[in-house]
Amino acid sequence: MAPASIHVRAGKIAAVRAYDDVPSGPAVEDVGELAVLPGVVDTHVHINEPGRTEWEGFLTATRAAAAGGVTTLIEMPLNSIPATTSASAFREKCDAARGKLHVDTGFWGGVVPENAKNEAELRALSEAGAFGFKCFLVPSGVDEFPCVTERDLRAALPTLAKLGATLLVHAELPGPIETALASIAGKNPRSYATWLKSRPRDAENSAIALVIRLAKEFRARVHIVHLSSADALESLSAAKRNGLPITVETCPHYLYWSAKDIRDGATQFKCAPPIREEENRERLWSALRSGLIDLVASDHSPCPPAMKCGESGDFLRAWGGIASLQLSLPLLWTMASARGFSLDKIAQWMCAGPARLAGLAGRKGAIAAGCDADFVVFDAEAKWRVDAEKLFHRHKVTPYAGRELRGAVRATWLRGKKIYDGETFLAGPCGEILLRGVS
Repeated sequence: MAPASIHVRAGKIAAVRAYDDVPSGPAVEDVGELAVLPGVVDTHVHINEPGRTEWEGFLTATRAAAAGGVTTLIEMPLNSIPATTSASAFREKCDAARGKLHVDTGFWGGVVPENAKNEAELRALSEAGAFGFKCFLVPSGVDEFPCVTERDLRAALPTLAKLGATLLVHAELPGPIETALASIAGKNPRSYATWLKSRPRDAENSAIALVIRLAKEFRARVHIVHLSSADALESLSAAKRNGLPITVETCPHYLYWSAKDIRDGATQFKCAPPIREEENRERLWSALRSGLIDLVASDHSPCPPAMKCGESGDFLRAWGGIASLQLSLPLLWTMASARGFSLDKIAQWMCAGPARLAGLAGRKGAIAAGCDADFVVFDAEAKWRVDAEKLFHRHKVTPYAGRELRGAVRATWLRGKKIYDGETFLAGPCGEILLRGVS
């Protein structure tokens, strides 16, 4: 990173020039020694509208995004009612979002058993503007979005390959999980060790091996979401060396926490796949360093507090999901800076990498001429404590409450307009609906 002046015209970056090359006339904002990053692109967000707005909603989620320096979201298809598995459901979601977006937002479609064999329906969903397709290899937790089998994927992948669409995969297989659940029968459900044993690494490892085989057979683009098991890194590395079109993400909670940090009954930490051991976390960091892991996304997955089973502390009954959309940038910087990484790497993992996944490179995720003028003014040296009541997503349940973080968002700009100044929202919802293939 170096001093520079960014020239903006009509919501786009017109040029990036020397710091002292400032035009006369137009308004100029000098941020001094603070860093200016591209707006964060978060490609793994559950907003749950329409249908489950008591969990979250477009207004609350996108306010949290703007406060966290996130200027572009791609939202997941499963928690809304209807689930985004048809062109008509896609249009219904777009209708629900209009007028409520504080940041630019697009949508993934979904592959489920019902549409996996229907080429016309998958094509219609893609042509409606879905950025790609998400599937689960284990039950998703909601009836509207059932999981798929290998047979379903074999039916869907030829169509997705023809469309040039990416398949995003929740990679856990049910067999190892069913075996693990049988082995923990009668164990204390408040114990985090019980939850960890119920979702073994083999469930992820076997699922990723299956996805790699299918990617090779069909030459289809696949993306592994929220990688938790570091044991799968070797097979992913081999797949990439062999030229397979496969990418992988991990999440802030897998990089920040380890199993030893989680006390019994602390169900605010529950997610699937689970947060694993410390050595596993450090291997994920090594894979980020080497470039094997392509990006970091939040997997913001909120729910009403009662669904987290806070009173009972039952890990086996609690909803699995961590809400961290507003915190993901300082969370990652806190851990990355302690390991000697630069802000350039943060921009690579949270901006450029996700933009490439969504097909938005050249428009989002970079400070370069022709890109949207989306920026985060970031104070990399600031230290502050998380006050859950000051988070903007609908429910304030978070495992990060009281944690000291490094790095604070001082301003967020969307297409050349300052929308947040570090304390106050300066504009109403001005985000746009993004559609695949529409610039």
